[in-house]
Amino acid sequence: MNELYKQIHVYLNMDEEIPFDEFEKYYKKVLKYFNEQADQFEEEDVWKALFISENVMSNAEGRAKEEKGNKAKKYSRMAQRLTLWAQNFAARLAEMGYNKDQMNERFEKMFEDDTE
Repeated sequence: MNELYKQIHVYLNMDEEIPFDEFEKYYKKVLKYFNEQADQFEEEDVWKALFISENVMSNAEGRAKEEKGNKAKKYSRMAQRLTLWAQNFAARLAEMGYNKDQMNERFEKMFEDDTE
C-alpha cells in the first residue's frame, strides 16, 4: 500500500501528465492490489486506498473528457471501477465512525503528506 501511496503523490506533484500506458499500468496495479488485499485493510490502509482511488478516478474522468475514441472509453471504465472502490472505502470509514467533514478534512491533509 505504501508503494502505491508514494507513487500517487509523485504523480500528483508532477508538472506534466503521465502517458496513457503509465497511467493504465498504475491503475491495473492499484486494482489488483485492492482486489487481493482490501478485505484485510487496517484503518490507515483504508484512508490511503480512498485517497488513491479518488485521485485516480478524478484524473481518469478528466482524461476521458479530453480524449477521443478507445482511450476515452478506457478512462471512463477506469473511473467507474474506482468510483465503486472509493464508495466502498468511504462506507468503511463511515462504519468506523467518521463523518463527511472529518473525511474531507483528513483527505485534504493527505495531499500534504511527506511520503519520502
